[in-house]
Amino acid sequence: MKKIAVLGAGSWGTALAIVLADNGYNVSVWTRRPEQALEITGQKTNKKYLPGINLPENITANTKMEDVINGVDTIVLVTPTLSMREVLPKLNEKLQNPVTIIHASKGIEPDSLKRISEIIEEEVEEKHLKSVVVLSGPSHAEEVSLRQPTTVTVSSKDKQACEDAQDLFINNYFRVYTNQDIIGVEIGGALKNIIALGAGISDGLGHGDNSKAALMTRGLAEITRLGGQLGANPLTFAGLTGIGDLIVTCTSTHSRNWRAGYAIGQGKKLDEVLSGMGMAVEGVRTTLAASQLAERYGVSMPITSELYKVLFKNKNPKHAVDDLMKRDRTHEVEDLTSVFATQLMDQSKENNQ
Repeated sequence: MKKIAVLGAGSWGTALAIVLADNGYNVSVWTRRPEQALEITGQKTNKKYLPGINLPENITANTKMEDVINGVDTIVLVTPTLSMREVLPKLNEKLQNPVTIIHASKGIEPDSLKRISEIIEEEVEEKHLKSVVVLSGPSHAEEVSLRQPTTVTVSSKDKQACEDAQDLFINNYFRVYTNQDIIGVEIGGALKNIIALGAGISDGLGHGDNSKAALMTRGLAEITRLGGQLGANPLTFAGLTGIGDLIVTCTSTHSRNWRAGYAIGQGKKLDEVLSGMGMAVEGVRTTLAASQLAERYGVSMPITSELYKVLFKNKNPKHAVDDLMKRDRTHEVEDLTSVFATQLMDQSKENNQ
């Protein structure tokens, strides 16, 4: 059986390893912790991240990255955005042959404002890198590990690599679509975590379904505005990595971003919330990065701006909601229409060249 490497032994990395193992591949998982490697390999469990789940026999784990990636031509990268600059140089040093990297993490790096695919291309030498693919969509690890029906999207600049990744993962419970708009897929997957934090805060404050519907809808408008400015196809945000991911992340207690927001809405401080989570809350750093992007490109993102103030300036969440509601009157779709019009004009110019 073909061997696939998975870097990252959290809940999502383990869930994707299960999908690959179910598809008949030998899956080698890299973890930093020896006790976790022993548990996954010997007991076929990962109790901290996926309690109650028995792992397939063809999943093993190792703390030695060189052993995990030895002999593979595909690596699935599932580490937090914060760890990318640490993990990728180590991977680059140990690679002996060109590989396709399929990343399944959702975030944007503050300050550099790089998407994860861009970070990969910076940190892994060209001679070691065949293609970069992103896998994203509405997919809680807990449900994937139970083999519940799930749909995701893969995207790449390389059409063949995209289709190969689709073939790698697709099965009777994990349906995979392709979309060559890698900017839109990554932006949608990253920015929905910001809105999920806001949805959690709204629920923590005791607000109802009206508030959450408003937050999600206007949040999608912000995602589309910024994504369009960065070169994404606005239609991508009407799909799995836009509306789909937004729904699942804003409405489920599985979502760590929603849970973090809920705790903040109930009065806890950010440091206290993050220390108690035990897993990365990507929406926090992404809020900082999106605020920086909005400032750089002059994009109006009022929800993101208020969340930034709550997270990093100690603004009272209730006051943030009040300020959002008191904003000047405006049209609902006028700004989005301009995004679509700009994209259509750009596409028309490309087609005529």
